[in-house]
Amino acid sequence: MKKEAVILLNMGGPNNLAEVEVFLKNMFSDKNILTMKSNLLRSFIGGMITFTRTESSQEIYRELGGKSPIVGHTKELVKKLQDRLGSNVIVDFVMRYTPPFAPEVIERLNKENVDKIYLIPLYPQYSTTTTKSSLEDFEENYHDSDGDAILVETKHFFENKTYNKSVLERIKEKVGNDDYRDFDIIFSAHGLPQKIVDAGDVYQRHVERHVDILKDMMNEEKMNFHHVHLAYQSKVGPLAWLRPSLEEKLETVRNRGVVIFPLAFTIDNSETDFELDIEYREIAEDLGFKEYRVCRCPNDSDTFVDALQEIYEKMK
Repeated sequence: MKKEAVILLNMGGPNNLAEVEVFLKNMFSDKNILTMKSNLLRSFIGGMITFTRTESSQEIYRELGGKSPIVGHTKELVKKLQDRLGSNVIVDFVMRYTPPFAPEVIERLNKENVDKIYLIPLYPQYSTTTTKSSLEDFEENYHDSDGDAILVETKHFFENKTYNKSVLERIKEKVGNDDYRDFDIIFSAHGLPQKIVDAGDVYQRHVERHVDILKDMMNEEKMNFHHVHLAYQSKVGPLAWLRPSLEEKLETVRNRGVVIFPLAFTIDNSETDFELDIEYREIAEDLGFKEYRVCRCPNDSDTFVDALQEIYEKMK
């Protein structure tokens, strides 16, 4: 009997400290990340970035227990989705920059008589640096294999109501029984160099639209925050990036309580567990915030599993 497969795609994260260099090397070899036309120049610049950042990045992952949390959370999500979809659908995942890589997962799929493969990048908003990169990577490796399954892909799901319910659940979880009016909420999206947006990447428009959708849903749920903000995190290097940065936004927020939701991520990783919950917490404390709360990503929540099942069924 022909089978189907659902493959979740994400950027990945080091499974141990030795993989930090592999993660950085693969990321900065990606033509969707370093967009110069010259492969030689990309290799040189990527090598320099990897050399200068490996040690400091290892320190980050050391504080997180020696590895990124992204793979563990993803395995739990895959298990729940597999249980939901049943034995005739293979559920697996591929990471872009660390194992499991596309070729090894494709090899397993080719042994299973798979007829259709549904690719779901776990990025809510589309970007060339994430969605396009992950889809291209899988598709190029699949076409180089001896597989003959039909590939079906989705490119974004920030408008999916069930997914957005999983976001609201995490926000409610963090506010608890407190009064929403005592807090501002900042939706923190991963930043992008301005030149990538100027070249036509739709990411910023998707992010802004997503915030508008969540505002409407929060209003319906009587989640009446003092104010709703959007900011961008994770800037590196000297180039102009999307603004305002999260640090700039924290400096302008007048309310003394703030809730942060990591808008661009569905799975917790170093940029949520370390950057948001440790580094920016120190900044917020220095600025005098009485409350600084970081929401968890949907991870393997039942509602996020509902959303992925819904996305898969709509792709059929």
